[in-house]
Amino acid sequence: MFSGFFNYDNPVWRFIGKFWDVLIVNLLWIVCSIPIVTIGASTTAMYYVTLRLARDDDGYTFRSFFKSFRENFKQATAIWLIFLTVGLLLACDVYYFVRLVGASTMRTVMITIFFSMVFIWVAMFTYVFPLQARFYNPVKRTIFNAFFMAIRHVFSTIGMLAVDGAIVFLALSFLPQLTIFGVALIAFFNSYLFNNIFKRYMPKEERPADMEMRPLFADEEEGRPNADNPS
Repeated sequence: MFSGFFNYDNPVWRFIGKFWDVLIVNLLWIVCSIPIVTIGASTTAMYYVTLRLARDDDGYTFRSFFKSFRENFKQATAIWLIFLTVGLLLACDVYYFVRLVGASTMRTVMITIFFSMVFIWVAMFTYVFPLQARFYNPVKRTIFNAFFMAIRHVFSTIGMLAVDGAIVFLALSFLPQLTIFGVALIAFFNSYLFNNIFKRYMPKEERPADMEMRPLFADEEEGRPNADNPS
């Protein structure tokens, strides 16, 4: 009985091992995000690892992280800078109308519009880096796919954001121990839902593990899948 319990293939140890990997990924994400401009690449690499963990597709955490970081650096950085710019503009607009003195119909309408845009931005931001980690597409197509999926699966999106908020709340209040897992813990839980969503857009035919990267709603002239990219 004890030999079976201490077997690494035991579900308990595999579960514990995944959280060890999440801890390592979080440390890698922090270190690789220090330059700020690299946050997009490090977030993509983080999701590359957590998506694999959620699929029980174990591998070498360090190697997988830096493989994705290197191969997705250019596109993930472009996506990050686009979202950062739009996010800052939305934040300024929301701040301006919230701080605007006096109640008026126009102020209420503009606040509602911009908060709706903030929700869409957050939803797209939640999807875009997992998509970059899982599929090969041009930047424009990846951003469109993030919008498309966030809206099409809006209830899953809302549920995911609610769980993310609950994790942050628990980490900052009742369970500060969760902070050692950082954003990688959120990515890990999100990855289970993302795998179920992404599965709907994968071709039915089986392909080798290193050939899983493929376009999503992409036209042939927009780019072809790169078999060397992460999946």
